[in-house]
Amino acid sequence: MKNIKTIIFDLGAVLLNINYQLTITEFAKLGVKNADSFYSKEVQTNLFNDIESGEISADSFLKLLQKETNNASKNEVRNAWNAMLIDLPKERIELLKQLKQDFPIYLLSNTNSIHISEFRKKIGETKYQEFYNLFDKVYYSHEIGFRKPNKEAFQIILDENNFNANEVLFIDDSPQHIEGAKNLGIKTYHLKDSDEVTTLFPDIAL
Repeated sequence: MKNIKTIIFDLGAVLLNINYQLTITEFAKLGVKNADSFYSKEVQTNLFNDIESGEISADSFLKLLQKETNNASKNEVRNAWNAMLIDLPKERIELLKQLKQDFPIYLLSNTNSIHISEFRKKIGETKYQEFYNLFDKVYYSHEIGFRKPNKEAFQIILDENNFNANEVLFIDDSPQHIEGAKNLGIKTYHLKDSDEVTTLFPDIAL
């Protein structure tokens, strides 16, 4: 943590437990062809990029997704899309609370209004607001109009807050996002599937 003054966290698979395979499986059940290549952690079609960058509405996204299925209802498609969202472990909340005492902390997530709505519903509005308010600011891709690994997604945080890139630590589970941050001089930690974010800060007793 030497020379680190600010920490930026990813949301999915870093703080919020997610399982991409659950959504892929549900897509397949609804008749989406080649569901594992249609949507995955590593590769997404423009449809998913568009919803996450706020270029299309939630309703338009669901209608377009419906066309990839065997006449699935909009609700079935929404449920399949949300299937990947699991839970928010309390020990990660405690980690944020501890870190907040010493560092400004930010959230930068490639996400969309459908997932955020489900996330709020899943953990409850009170808990969601407590989580949201732990961060100095939250940057959701569909609200800022930029997705990781595009440099603009990172630059907006650096510029708005007058941060020096080499004093910022960014934690994410996707290697392409890590590379995007590195290209701007941001210090990074690639959280692998076998990692747990709460163990990255051994000086904090949770």
